[in-house]
Amino acid sequence: MNLPTGALNQARFQRVSARSGKELNFEVSEVKLKKGEPVDRALRRLKKKVDRENTLRDVRMKRHYEKPSETKRRKMKVSKFSAMLSARYADQ
Repeated sequence: MNLPTGALNQARFQRVSARSGKELNFEVSEVKLKKGEPVDRALRRLKKKVDRENTLRDVRMKRHYEKPSETKRRKMKVSKFSAMLSARYADQ
């Protein structure tokens, strides 16, 4: 796949779901091997890139439907925990 110059190293793929018949869009992160670079290092770069883009987190969150009330409850739990931590370490 040829990407235009200056484009991000992400390719978009479209596929039709077998279950629902809806069109699914995928963004694939790519890492190109540099000349003489070991595969281990390139794999490490790919893992870091995927972590920075929160790709795995998004996939895990979208495995099943989350009701709006569940989303709200989860976000409240995170904010309470963050507030507790900031209050605990505010004096230090």
